[in-house]
Amino acid sequence: MPPVGYAVDWTAIVLAIVVGVAALGAMLAVAKVLAPRRPSAAKAIPYESGIVPTPLNWTQFNIRYYVFAILFLIFDVEAVFLFPWALVFLETAAYVFYAMMLFIAVLLFGVAYAWRKGVLEWR
Repeated sequence: MPPVGYAVDWTAIVLAIVVGVAALGAMLAVAKVLAPRRPSAAKAIPYESGIVPTPLNWTQFNIRYYVFAILFLIFDVEAVFLFPWALVFLETAAYVFYAMMLFIAVLLFGVAYAWRKGVLEWR
């Protein structure tokens, strides 16, 4: 038979889930009841900006936008690794410091390469 604390812990988790789902359902129900409903043809279009969309309107985007966004995501996600490292660094040996210096060197090499190729210059 599992210890008593085990059942109490899971009871608290299940109770929190039930209360959260009930609160979510209550908020959605109240919003459905109290929200104003005035349907119109203008509200049925895909964009509510007031501009009527035209069919087959293709726009080409410059690849520079995508490359810039991907570089941002790469360096933003990799920067997240610096926070746990800072916490672990206080409790571990010196090899953790050198491992992070290698990681940061790779990041700096990536930035230097992108800068050298002109990816970061906005024209």
